[in-house]
Parts: sequence; structure tokens; C-alpha cells
Amino acid sequence: MEGGNYIVSWCFGHLVELADASSYDERYAKWRYDDLPIVPESWMFEVTKDKAQQFKVLSALMKDKRVTELVCATDAGREGELIFRLVYNKAGCTKPFKRLWISSLEDSAIREGFNHLRDGKEYDRLYEAALSRSKADWIVGINGTRLFTTLYHKKLVVGRVQTPTLAMLVERDGKISMFQKEKYFNVHVGKGDLTADLEKVKTEEEAKRIAAACEKKQAVVSSLKRETKTVNPPKLYDLTTLQREANRYYGFTAQQTLDLVQTLYEKKLLTYPRTDSQFITDDMEDTARQVISIVCRQLPLFSGVSITPDIARVTDNSKVTDHHAILPTVQLEKQDVSALPQSEQKILNLVGMRLLCATGEKHTYAETQISLSCEGYEFKTKGKTVVQNGWKAIEELFKSSLKTKEKDDPMKSLPEVHEGDVLDGVSASVTEHFTTPPKQYTEDTLLSAMETAGNDQFDDDTEKKGLGTPATRAGIIEKLVKSGFAERKGKSLIPTKDGCNLVCVLPEQITSPAMTAEWENTLMEIERGNADADAFLSGIVRMTGDLVKAYPFLSDAICLTAGPGIRLIDPAPAVARQLKRRLDEPGLLNDTKKAPARIFCTTDANEARERILRLLWTDNAVLQKLDGSVRP
Repeated sequence: MEGGNYIVSWCFGHLVELADASSYDERYAKWRYDDLPIVPESWMFEVTKDKAQQFKVLSALMKDKRVTELVCATDAGREGELIFRLVYNKAGCTKPFKRLWISSLEDSAIREGFNHLRDGKEYDRLYEAALSRSKADWIVGINGTRLFTTLYHKKLVVGRVQTPTLAMLVERDGKISMFQKEKYFNVHVGKGDLTADLEKVKTEEEAKRIAAACEKKQAVVSSLKRETKTVNPPKLYDLTTLQREANRYYGFTAQQTLDLVQTLYEKKLLTYPRTDSQFITDDMEDTARQVISIVCRQLPLFSGVSITPDIARVTDNSKVTDHHAILPTVQLEKQDVSALPQSEQKILNLVGMRLLCATGEKHTYAETQISLSCEGYEFKTKGKTVVQNGWKAIEELFKSSLKTKEKDDPMKSLPEVHEGDVLDGVSASVTEHFTTPPKQYTEDTLLSAMETAGNDQFDDDTEKKGLGTPATRAGIIEKLVKSGFAERKGKSLIPTKDGCNLVCVLPEQITSPAMTAEWENTLMEIERGNADADAFLSGIVRMTGDLVKAYPFLSDAICLTAGPGIRLIDPAPAVARQLKRRLDEPGLLNDTKKAPARIFCTTDANEARERILRLLWTDNAVLQKLDGSVRP
């Protein structure tokens, strides 16, 4: 497209990518342990085959004599920068370029962006971080996948972020499968509208004895505490939080939500979606007030809602880096919302609801805690009454529109009593309960776990990034599902047998969320100029080389003893340590309810290969912790 002294063209995804290993040497076309690790001395890039025509178009335009300067207008973020730079470099272009950096596709935002184009060199560090991420993924993925595939003769796909994410699913699944429910009992005493509880009594005999002792006896209000509590409004949406709540409220996958907000962004109805900020800048106050007014007029769900927004609560320049929080745009004023697909309307309602809640009044309630003393036992109860509903009134309005109603904590009001009051002839009863296992991850809870993975490994003053980025987490989850390592059952994400087996045989360097989170944190520091890209990649190369050395191809087979007379074949000392750790933590393994695996001992590498493959990859083979400690 041409006009106004501009020529406009585009990319669709990555047109240029890192070359495959076989491009460096033909022998890499076959996967052999002896070729590892594969680390290019000089990195090569190639045009994606199905996008070659568009690359030719862009390359020709860059070389066009009429063109004296370029404007990079790709997504304002790490991947957008990489997409442009790789095309620019592959085309051999040396012409100067400016950077368009905007968070909205509204006409006014684009005009403002073009009035304040930035020098492309200002984003060199962003490009360094993006390229470092890409190279690190290549090194870990190529070498890890080939190493463990040749080791176990089954394709085992290893990814820098994908594998630790899978490990979290497997660990949770293991805890659930190993969980043994325990029975406990609650004792209740009360009179009239007041009932108090003594919880988690271990045995039914003891619970019944307590109930019998209190039946028809006198109870005294031994303590009464009243206090007013406040629940502050939630923050605005970043992408991850929006994906989590869209999964919880609507059942959308993370990828579906990303696709929907991207579509609404392209329709100029939402601001830039791939953001990790939950705040806006102080110069956006007037726009925010305008958008709040539009939301109340244009979204039927909030028609008639009137609030006095507290914009200062969502304003913090220090917490807005590349992009501010996700907001509706003023373009919503001109949109017939009913003409949009239902899925897009749902996302608009969700984002609109969060904007109104985030700028609304605090929710306050009065909480009363009462203790009753009866025959030497203390029984407790708690009640709440709303003082000011505040922002929760908006949330309740939104939840009332959902087909599936969320179960909120019931608001329990207590009768008026005073400390020292005596209750004569109380009734007593016992109820039976069971402890419950952890819940399987949903996309909501997995995204939250990815966002906070490894946080406990950093100092309190270190900004934490977790696994992946807002832009990549949805793709990671989808890749696990499409690769057959995880599956969806309702809203739950569950590892498959192949997923469990993969995590079982991989070392902690690959499965550790903490290490991958540390890498992500370093990439952020590279972007800010506080870390060196070459040093980061050198560390990745060193770790990969150590991994290859630690896992020689089924040599020096050794034995582990797991209980009297039972032996386990293991291919190498390093693997032995891993399997020992796994045996010590059986929840990380496969379904332990099946029959124990047959375990063998041999020092012959060929036999070892066949034995361990049979052990790990046949339908009925299961590693199971046996009586007795595991010892070399």
C-alpha cells in the first residue's frame, strides 16, 4: 500500500528464523549422541519456506531507491522487535529506521505515535534479549531433545519453558494419585441461631465423647471480637490475569483468550494485549474517565451503573514498562456491541467489569468472631455483615450474568450476644469429614503457577518473571497438549502417560521451574542493559555441555537396590541419582496403583537399553517405591 510518501507492508509471524541444525552440517540430519552438543560458532538464519514470497516483497521494498528510511511498526514488545530485526538483517538492509511504539490501534494513538517516532537504536537491548531467548531455546531444545531421544530410543521433546511447565503438571498429578484421604470429625454445639464448632477431631470416639459431655450443658460466650475489614479493589488486567479469569468464568483456554483480545485489539476496541502491567500512567487519567463513561453506556450489562472513579488507585508510572494495563478504547463508543460475536462480547464485559471494579470504592464488612466455652472445650464461629459493598456490587452484577454461578463464601450473620452471656441446655452433634487431595491444574491455576514459578529463589527486591511471558504462556500450554504430553478434561489440565514418563527420565536442570525462571529474569535484565547477552548464552552452552557429559549413551550401567532382593537397572551414575530421587518421591512417577514393575540388573549396555525402555515405556511398566530405602 502506498500513500502520503509512505509504503506500507507487513509480516505475518516470523518470516526469518534460526536455521535448523542440518543447515550447519549434513551429518546433523541424523540424530547421534556423538554429535552432541551442537552449538553454532556463527549463527545462521533462514527464511521460513511458506513465507518466502512475503520476505521477497519486504526485501525488495527495503532495497527500493525511493525508500530512504524505515519505520518498524511491529508489535511493541520483545517478539515484535525480533520479527522486524531478523527480516531487516536477512535482507541486508542498512538504511536507518525509526520505531513506532504504541499500545492502541486507534487512529489517534497511531497519529500520536507517528508524531513521536523513536530512533530504532533505542531498542537494541530489546532485540538482544529477544535474540538471546531465541538462541537459548534453540540450544536447549535441539540438544536436549536429541540427547534424551537417542538415550531412550523414543522421541522426547525438551523445551526450555515447556518442560518445567510439564513438570509442574506431573508433580501435581503425582500428589493427587499418592494422596490418601484421612477421616476427621467436627463437633458442633449451639442454641437457637448460634452454632459454634470444634474442628478436626481425629477419632469418632473422641468426637462423640466431647459431644456427649456438652449435650444439654451450659455454654458461655468466652470471647467476642468485632472488627471492620476492608477489601481493596482488584488491579486492572494484564494478559495473564485476563486469561486466568476468562478460563474461570467462561472456560476459555489461554490461547482462545489471547486470540480474542488480539482480534478486539485489531478492531481498535481494546488496547495492546501482550502486557504484564496492571497499571496506567498518570497522563491517561482523562482517557480512563472517558472510557469508564463509555463502558457504562455501551455495554448493556453495566447500563445505568454510576460510579465516581478513583483513577489514582490504578495509576503508577513506575509499574508501566512497555505497555499499560488492558483497557477498552474510546472507539467502543462507535461500536454496535450486539453485532460482535458472543465470545468477543464476553471479553469486553470482563475487561469493562475489571475497569469499573478497579476504580470503584473499597468493599468493607464487619466480622464477628465468637468463642463458646463448654465443659472445658472451646468452640468457635465467625460471621460477616456488609458495611459498604463498594466494588463488589459491580462484580456481583457481572457474576449474575453468568450461566454457571460461582460459589462465593456465604455471608453468615450471627445473633446479638455479649461476652459472658450464658447459653443453657445447648445441643451437641458430630459430623464426619475427609481431607481432600490437591486439585488438578486448570489453565487459570497453571497460568498463576507459571507466573510465580521460582519466585522463592529470588530476593524480595528482585522483579520476578516466572516461566515464559504473557505473550508465550498460552502457546506453551497448547504445545504440551498438541505434543500429547498433556490433555484437557473439562477445565482440568492433566499430564498423559507420555508426559509423566518424560519428566521421570529428565534431569532437574531441565525440569526445574526455578532455573528457567532465573533465565527469564536474566533476559529481562539484558533488555534493561543490566546483564550481558554473551554471558547468558555462555551459561546456557555450559549447562548443555555438562548435561551431555553427565548422560553418556547407556554406558557404565549400575544397579540400585530398592528393598530386599529387588534391583533396578540404570544407564549412568547421573541418571541413577535422578531415578533415586524419583523413587524417593513416588508422586512424581506413574500410576502407583498398578502392579510393580519388573526390575533387572545388568552391566551390559545393550541389554540395559532394552530393559530400561521396557521399564519406562510399556503400558504395564510402572516404577514403584518399595519397602526399604533406596541405596546404591
